[in-house]
Amino acid sequence: MPRATTGKIHHKRREKLLQDVQGFYGARKNLFRTAKDARRKALQNSYKDRRRKKRDFRALWILRINAAARINGISYSRLIAGMDAAGIEINRKIMADLAVNDPNAFKKLVDTVKEKIS
Repeated sequence: MPRATTGKIHHKRREKLLQDVQGFYGARKNLFRTAKDARRKALQNSYKDRRRKKRDFRALWILRINAAARINGISYSRLIAGMDAAGIEINRKIMADLAVNDPNAFKKLVDTVKEKIS
């Protein structure tokens, strides 16, 4: 007996998959077999990149802190080590925000660290 491919359930599954790939380029949005592979790959990438986003943001924060620290005459590594020695516990996200939006507060933080390490 041949396999049925025109039934209600089969059609619903196909439409759901094609709905997921709307906006994809070329055959990846039209052809079922190609769309199936495209959706699987897109889901893999979205899973992977949700984890990668955390790494990327941390790297961005470190770059911003380092740039602001060097403007104030200290390197990033000495700043972090000095903060440990001074017992200052501010995460990198907040420090990067201070460096960008409130340079005076960041300068005070750097001066406090400089006093502690010298």
